[in-house]
Amino acid sequence: MNITDIKIRKLFSEGKVRAIVSIIFDGEFAVHDLKVIEGVERLFVAMPNRRSEDGRFQDIVHPISSDSRTQIESAILEKYEEAVAQADAEPHVETMNG
Repeated sequence: MNITDIKIRKLFSEGKVRAIVSIIFDGEFAVHDLKVIEGVERLFVAMPNRRSEDGRFQDIVHPISSDSRTQIESAILEKYEEAVAQADAEPHVETMNG
C-alpha cells in the first residue's frame, strides 16, 4: 500500500501530543486520529487506540512490519515538520484594543 495523502488536522503547542493526523493509502483507505507525540528522546507516531476495560491502551489499527511502521512514521513526521514550519512562517494577526 502506498501513502497517497497525509493531513495534519490539528497542531498543538503545549503538552505531549503535538498533532492529530489522518493518512490515506492508495487513495482508497483512510486512517484517522494518529498522534504525533513528543517523547523523551524524539517525536514518534502513535496509532489510533482505545482504552480497554483493564485500563490499557490497545491500537485499533497498526502496521504489521517494522518497515511499514518506519515508512508511515517518517512520512507523517516529515509532513508534521512542514506544517510546523508553515505555521511559524505565517504572519500573526494582532488585534488592537481601544
